[in-house]
Amino acid sequence: MTQTVTGPVDAGELGRVLMHEHVVTRSPGVAENFPETYPRDAVANQCVRVLQQLKRRFNVSTIVDHSTMDLGRDVEMLAEVSRRSGVQIIACTGLWIEPPAYFDHRSADHAAELFIREVENGVRDTGIRPGIVKCAIDSAGLTPPVEKAIRAAARTHCATGIPVSVHAWCGNHSGETAAELLSDEGVDMQCVLLGHSGDTLDLEYLHRLLATGALLGMDRFGVEDRLEDSERVEVVAQLCREGYAQRLVLSHDASYWSGRLTDEYKASVRPNWYPWRIFDAILPALVKAGVSEAQIELMLVDNPRRFFARAQAADTVSPARDLGSAATASNYRPERQG
Repeated sequence: MTQTVTGPVDAGELGRVLMHEHVVTRSPGVAENFPETYPRDAVANQCVRVLQQLKRRFNVSTIVDHSTMDLGRDVEMLAEVSRRSGVQIIACTGLWIEPPAYFDHRSADHAAELFIREVENGVRDTGIRPGIVKCAIDSAGLTPPVEKAIRAAARTHCATGIPVSVHAWCGNHSGETAAELLSDEGVDMQCVLLGHSGDTLDLEYLHRLLATGALLGMDRFGVEDRLEDSERVEVVAQLCREGYAQRLVLSHDASYWSGRLTDEYKASVRPNWYPWRIFDAILPALVKAGVSEAQIELMLVDNPRRFFARAQAADTVSPARDLGSAATASNYRPERQG
């Protein structure tokens, strides 16, 4: 079954899904030492209000939360706001672009063992199990820690069937690099979501990503300092015209509460980055650009359902991988400065 923070559900029960969101993003260690920076009750209330809006006004049933431990993941908060709002939340394990120094001198297998334990038994002693494993490759490219994290995510998938999400950077075509590593590790590429693929106008690059078999995340609507929404809409519309609607998903990558970005920053730099931008602005623009209602349904409902259903089926038939015999990531052990 597909794991949500309140328990397993069948993939057919996910409904309308936003595939890349963040309920809470934080800088680990800050709130633990300065509790006033994370007013938990107020944060929970704010996130519940956002989720209730998404459910009541826009019929969103599920969100996939991509906050890893190094983005301040709080699974107990996720479970609370899910129960209170009625929106299903799928949490993630894995690492983002700021892996803790703990992993610098440890192997990909060790990281995978930690992620697998969360998938199978739950995060710490909460019993809350992630439903997706995340890795990231950004503007710095394939550094040794990044390679290690990607291989660890791959091995987690191979051992459990859990799908893989990749935070990728279009500027250096890093989605291709991640796809090559995941494929090399034996990952079923139809269980891979290549995130932030909507940050580019380079259709040739997107065609190469589509050729890998992965799902593409057109998931940063409102992040117009990277690419204007009008241009994002045209890229999605063009891919739909080419017959790729069944390979795309839509989302915002928005944080419903952030300890990393201030409200002042978001208001000045990303004024259109809010959690229902897709529904009140983007979907009408897509329809105007020629995207059909059926294609919109594919991107918001059918594609997420098939993505998680495939992983759900893999979990029932794939034996756990022997991590001890798996190929290791680079033996280089970097010293982290600062």
